[in-house]
Amino acid sequence: MKYTYKPSTVCAMEIHFDIDGNVITNIEFVGGCNGNLKAISKLVDGWTVDEIESKLLGNTCGRRPTSCADQLAKAVREAYNNTVNA
Repeated sequence: MKYTYKPSTVCAMEIHFDIDGNVITNIEFVGGCNGNLKAISKLVDGWTVDEIESKLLGNTCGRRPTSCADQLAKAVREAYNNTVNA
């Protein structure tokens, strides 16, 4: 299932990805630090929601209390919870 998440307090405007059970693939950020976000997307492609959360949740960017990586962790958890409760 394709999922779109609107992150907050970061440069990226949207995060798109596919979720199949608890596996995340085809991650794409709209906006943000293009090279870094492409790298993150490739590195975590095929990971589970728990794996992404364990590595990225709580990551910050400068003085911000969050980051695009942290927002991705929140996005995949939200998507997973929405599919389980659907």
